[in-house]
Amino acid sequence: MIEQALEVIAKELSGTFAAVPPLVAATRLLAALVLGGLIGFEREWVRKPAGLRTHMLVSIAACLFIIVSQQLAHLPFGDKDALRVDPLRLIEAVTAGVAFLAAGAIFTSGGKVHNITTGASMWLAGAIGLACGAGQMPLALMVTAIVLIVLIALRVAEPSQDEDPDAPSD
Repeated sequence: MIEQALEVIAKELSGTFAAVPPLVAATRLLAALVLGGLIGFEREWVRKPAGLRTHMLVSIAACLFIIVSQQLAHLPFGDKDALRVDPLRLIEAVTAGVAFLAAGAIFTSGGKVHNITTGASMWLAGAIGLACGAGQMPLALMVTAIVLIVLIALRVAEPSQDEDPDAPSD
């Protein structure tokens, strides 16, 4: 009985990586985690409500959705002609979910909008995760570098809140 259970478990685990091998999946997930974490670290550094953990989770979740979709496309679901694989639907679903989270970070106070940049960075972390999941890690790395330059360099260049009290808060 135990041998049969172990065989069932081994069979279940061995057939789960039909489209993306385990090492490739792990590499993509780790890349999404690190790249999302870099952006999250910057947000954490400037004490924004969505920081390191949030950006890491958004990015790795988006990556996982892409990997799962690739795996699902290789499973037998009946007639191959009837199977419709539409990656744009998945991207739209991830984007909508991340937008919902980002909207939760944005609020108004005293007639001013706060945390728009953090909401945008969460949205971008989702896009970076999607790119990693699709195997486009060089693209994801380039975008991460550009985003960090924008977040850090432009923060240095913009007037501080002390100098310009009417400046919008990110």
